[in-house]
Order: sequence, then C-alpha cells, then structure tokens
Amino acid sequence: MTEAGESREHVASILIEAPIRSVWNEITKTGSIQRALYNTVLETTLEPGARLRYYSPDRKRVFVVGEVVEVDPPTKFVHTYIFTMKPGPPTLVTWHLDETPDGCRVTITHSGWTDAHEDVDKQIAGWREILGLLKAQVETGSIPLKTRLQYALMGLMGFMLPKTTRVGYADEQGW
Repeated sequence: MTEAGESREHVASILIEAPIRSVWNEITKTGSIQRALYNTVLETTLEPGARLRYYSPDRKRVFVVGEVVEVDPPTKFVHTYIFTMKPGPPTLVTWHLDETPDGCRVTITHSGWTDAHEDVDKQIAGWREILGLLKAQVETGSIPLKTRLQYALMGLMGFMLPKTTRVGYADEQGW
C-alpha cells in the first residue's frame, strides 16, 4: 500500500545487440504493427503535447492512450499512459536508450502508480515481456511462434474485450 498521494515506479532494462537507432526506430514506429508491443499500432506525431494511442491492427480497439511528454531521438521517449482495459489515473512511461559497446541498453521506467490502479503487477510483468519481445524483434526480425499464435487468437477474441477498449469509448473520454 502507498500513503495517500504517494506513487511507486517500476524499472526494467535489457541489453539489445543492435545499433541504438534500430531500437529507437522500432519503439517509435508509427502507423504499422509493433509486434513487441503486443501487436499494436502506435499513432502519434512524436511531438510533446501530441495525443498517443496504441491501437489493435484493425484500429477498432485502443489499448493504451496518453500524451507525448518528451522526445529526444534516439535516446529518450516519454509519454503518459492509461491502460484502457483497466483505466485509472495517468501514469508516466519513460523509454531510455543508452548506446553500449555491445549494442543498446533499453530501460523502461513506469512511474506514478498509486492504489487507484488495478493489476499493477500484471502491467509490470508486461513490460518485462515487451522488452524480451523487443530484443527478439530487433535482433532477429521476428518474435517467438508461440507469441505470434497468441496474437492471432487475441485478434479472433477481440469481440470479448471490455467496452473501454473501443475507439468510440476512448473518444468519448477525451483520451
């Protein structure tokens, strides 16, 4: 539990054996599928103050909404974050990329968690999974077959998702 007004943060990091620019291009890619980020499509202008959304490939659902806070290519990308499956107050995601002799160290800091947020542990575990998928995607050009099959199943089951993931709902909320 946190005290009233107190927030927590989570930090996860991974070394990716690829040039920093390749990693940057993958995490900031807009308009096409980002397989490491749960097969979503990022739409934003990557400018501070711009709306940010991670959509399903068919653009009927939106899973993360927020606002771009800071962009400093190719080392830093910061945005607010609301997970539409379990909406709560916005949190803050900071992607930090450091060039290393072996490639690029990617560190994600997700801060601003409070007791008002549900399933924080699941979302934190999700970041670890995302980093592993990002490593696979950038280093090999693919993600594991098991994950690709899960994505296909998720696509078929989209009708079962909560109404909070519908694009119209996000629009109504001003997200």
